[in-house]
Amino acid sequence: MEFVIKISQFLLSLSLLIVLHELGHFIPAKLFKTKVEKFYLFFDVKYSLFKKKIGETVYGIGWLPLGGYVKIAGMIDESMDKEQMAQPPQPWEFRSKPAWQRLIIMLGGVTVNFILAYVIFVFVSFIYGDTDIKIASLKGGYLIENPVLQDAGFQTGDKVLAINDQKIEKDSEIGQYIIGAEQMTIERDGQEKMISLPENFLGQLSDEGSRNLFRYRYPFIVESVPDSSANKSADLKQGDMILGLNGKKLEYFDQFESELENLKGQTVTAEVLRDDDVLTKNLKVNNEGKLNIFRLIDAKRFTELGYYEVTRREYSFGESFVEGGNKFVSTITNYFSQLKAIFNPKTEAYKGLGGFKAIYDIFPDFWSWEAFWKLTAFLSIMLAVLNLLPIPALDGGHVMFLLYEMISGRKPSEKFLERAQIVGFFILIALVLFANGNDIFKAITR
Repeated sequence: MEFVIKISQFLLSLSLLIVLHELGHFIPAKLFKTKVEKFYLFFDVKYSLFKKKIGETVYGIGWLPLGGYVKIAGMIDESMDKEQMAQPPQPWEFRSKPAWQRLIIMLGGVTVNFILAYVIFVFVSFIYGDTDIKIASLKGGYLIENPVLQDAGFQTGDKVLAINDQKIEKDSEIGQYIIGAEQMTIERDGQEKMISLPENFLGQLSDEGSRNLFRYRYPFIVESVPDSSANKSADLKQGDMILGLNGKKLEYFDQFESELENLKGQTVTAEVLRDDDVLTKNLKVNNEGKLNIFRLIDAKRFTELGYYEVTRREYSFGESFVEGGNKFVSTITNYFSQLKAIFNPKTEAYKGLGGFKAIYDIFPDFWSWEAFWKLTAFLSIMLAVLNLLPIPALDGGHVMFLLYEMISGRKPSEKFLERAQIVGFFILIALVLFANGNDIFKAITR
C-alpha cells in the first residue's frame, strides 16, 4: 500500500508539471498562429497508450514516463524531422515567426512552472499556514546518529544556533541553509562552539546514504506490545512512559538504546509513569538488546510534556501572497545553491544527484495534500531551472540561440542548429544516465 501511495503522488505530480509546462509552449504557439502537430504526456516511442487528433493537433499519452513534449511545426527539436525542415518555410511554421514570438513560445514552459510554484506557495500558506519547532525549545537538543555529523564534531544534545553567518531559530531553517555551509555554531552544555564542515561534506552525506541528520529526541512512550514479545505479560498500556531502568533515570529513547546494549538477556526493573502514578514493572531484554515494545510517536504528547515547542503561523489571504513570494524566492535561491555545489567537484555534491527514483523517494508513504503540493511546487521550480540551462535540446538552449539572433541580427543556420540539437541531446542523455545510474548504484550498494 505504501508503494501505491508514493507512486500515485509521484505520477500525479509529474503528470501535472509536464502537462502545464507543455501547455506553456502550446498556448503562445497557438496565439501566434503556429501549427502544433503533437501534444504528449510522456514519450510515445514507437507507440502511444492513447492518442486522438483534434483539429490539427494530435493529443496523446506515451508509454515512457521520462517527460513530455509538444511538436511545433518548423522547429528543430528532439523529433529531428529533417524532411519537414527540407521543405520551404510555411507561414504557420515556427521558423517563419519573428524572433520575439519564438522567444515567448520557448519561454512559455518555464514561465508556467514558475507561476505554478508561486501560486502553490500562496495557497499552501493560506490553507495550511506554517508549522515549525523552535530550536531553543528542544529539550535535550538534537539526536546525532549520522556518522558524517559525528566525524565533523557534532554530538547528541547539541543545538544549532547559526549556519555560516545566518542565525537559525527554527528547525526547518537547518535544511534551508546547510547546502554549501562552511561552518555551524552550536550550543553544547550551555556553551557556544564552532564546528567547521569539510569541503566535501555533501559528498560524505551522499556516500553515507542516511537521511537522518538532526533528529528530535523523544521519550520512551509505549504504543503497543506485540503478542510475540516476552514482555506481553507485563501489562503495559498505550501511553505508558518508561522513565528508567534498574533505578537509572533515562529521559530519551536513545538513552534506552545505549543502556539496553549492556543488559542483553537480562530481566530489568523499569519505572513506568501511567497517568499520575509511577509503577514498577519487570521487563525482559532479549539477546539483541531490545525490549520488543513498540514506541509511540505523538507530536502533540511530546509538546505537552515539554520536549519541544511547536509554533504555528496562519496567514490571511492577502498575507499569503507575500509569504508565498518569500517561499518562492527562498526555494529558488536554495536550488541555485544546490546546483552551484553540484557543479563544484570539490564538494562532491554530484554524488547526491539522483534521477526518477530520488524524486519518487522524497514523497511520503502516506497521503498528505500539504506535502504533495509543497513537493510539487519545489519540483516545478526544479523543472523550470533545469530547462533554462543553456544546453541545446532544452528550452534554455533554444533561448540562447534566439538571444544570439536578436542581438547579432544573424540567425544560426538550420544545419548548425541540427548539429547543436544532436550534441545537446547526447549531453542530456548523459546527465539522465548519470543521475539514474546514481540511483541504481545506491540501491545496489546500500
